[in-house]
Amino acid sequence: MLHIVGGNVYDPANGVNGEVRDIYVSGGKICDGECALGVGAGVGAGTGQRAEAIDARGMVVMAGGVDLHSHIAGPKINVGRTLCPGDHRMDPVPRSGSMRGGVGHIVPSTFVIGRRYAEMGYTTVMEAAGPPMEARHVHEELDDIPMLDTGMLLLMGNNHFVLSLIDAGDRERLADYVVFLLGSTGGYGIKAVNPGGGVNWRRRGNVGGLDDEIDGHQITPRHIIDALIDVNEELRLPHPLHLHCNNLGQPTSAQTTLETMRLADGRPLHITHLQFNAYGPKKGAPFASGAQALADYVNTHPNISVDVGQVVFGPAVTMTGDAPFQHSMLKLTRDRWTNKEIEMETQSGVVPIAYSKNTYAGATQWLIGLELFLLLEDPWRAYLTTDSPNGGPFTAYPWVIRLLMDRSYREEVAKTVNKKALEASCLLELTREYTLREIAIITRAGPAARLGLRNKGHLGAGADADIAVYDPCSDREAMFSRPRYVIKGGQVVVRDGQAIQECFGRRLLPDLPARDDVASWLAPQFAQLYTISFDNYRIDRERFEPCEVVPCR
Repeated sequence: MLHIVGGNVYDPANGVNGEVRDIYVSGGKICDGECALGVGAGVGAGTGQRAEAIDARGMVVMAGGVDLHSHIAGPKINVGRTLCPGDHRMDPVPRSGSMRGGVGHIVPSTFVIGRRYAEMGYTTVMEAAGPPMEARHVHEELDDIPMLDTGMLLLMGNNHFVLSLIDAGDRERLADYVVFLLGSTGGYGIKAVNPGGGVNWRRRGNVGGLDDEIDGHQITPRHIIDALIDVNEELRLPHPLHLHCNNLGQPTSAQTTLETMRLADGRPLHITHLQFNAYGPKKGAPFASGAQALADYVNTHPNISVDVGQVVFGPAVTMTGDAPFQHSMLKLTRDRWTNKEIEMETQSGVVPIAYSKNTYAGATQWLIGLELFLLLEDPWRAYLTTDSPNGGPFTAYPWVIRLLMDRSYREEVAKTVNKKALEASCLLELTREYTLREIAIITRAGPAARLGLRNKGHLGAGADADIAVYDPCSDREAMFSRPRYVIKGGQVVVRDGQAIQECFGRRLLPDLPARDDVASWLAPQFAQLYTISFDNYRIDRERFEPCEVVPCR
């Protein structure tokens, strides 16, 4: 039993904006009514147990943070660790005077990932790109991450069978196969990275490559995205299609992204790390900001949600299923590099990089991310991410929060970046400052709602008792870097910014609908195309325990 006394509660999902309230916890859940009466009396709802009290008077109380897009587990993470030896230590995280990273802060070990998230007040994180064939590896690492409930978005945008079924126009069998993939691998939702771009294709010159022909198929990226949105909606999965758009990082990427948003045509779609797809052409420069047009579209189309993928200055490691883009990154960095093809399913690439405020490109990327945050009007559909570790480590979130909440500080930092980049940006014209309510939305309530996690991101009765308590401070980076308390599942796991005990969370899985068995047609093709047997491909459901099954919409 736990009683949090007199905190200033920010719970946007339940319309609570800084009100002084008590919060009661029993059995790992937030409770009220009878439970509250029992705890208020000092005894836990008839259990005879005394309630532990936390005096939160004058403090800020929010639900535990929810990150819907981060790279925290799986083969590419280990490749990143190999390319950055020594980057796994538990050193203190540097603050704004540094480059927001350095050794030990970009691709940390599983143990360190969990502690660092928890020590910022986060309690739920989604691995953003799991390859089906290597899902066991992803789950083994997720199992080793303490303090967090976790799930895995499953790569499908370049899967041979997905493309073949779309090519054949067989949407029913495609839905069967998607359910098979998610159920067999413990995937939470559909992820598509540069759909069709992992296959050889013939450039036709249409806008953004959405109509480029894919060798061996009679389909285009447009067909793949359209079909995956449809199947996602037919199955009513908790989370919309999670899309890494085509043409990422190119000076025409904003146009491609805009065309992709239009393609959704009112259907739910989540576009991830939008900053990396928000570039427009500029004569004499690598690219310019395309943030305004994208923000205008999202602002008027409530079916679209995004996470920003904010770049932070300093070292990073790019890792993505967009292998062609990673090869182009090698040409820019001339650094360490690895690319990999995972049989019939996907590819990946890993390239270390550093973002510098002194270069036009690095400064422009940083500026575009902040432009998006400030131009996107509805915080319920725009979430805080750095696409960690692609845009920088997730440990930079408190710094990004300070930039969003403190205009004078933001302008002070902006005036230190590359002058040509700043002159081309509208950032200094944007006066908006985020409120604590809005921060609670973009880091908690919003991503939880978009993931369909009904028990996360809020402090209402029945919610998971994942809670962060912060000391108020005018320096919002300091405030969000060091919570006074973090409660996970009703247990105090962090005090004064330091983990005091370790616990392990649950795996998040969707409650998949019943569909036709695919074995009769898939197994024979599988035997011809894969290096592992069909029977060994599936992961036993017991492997995911303890888990939380999330209802479909």
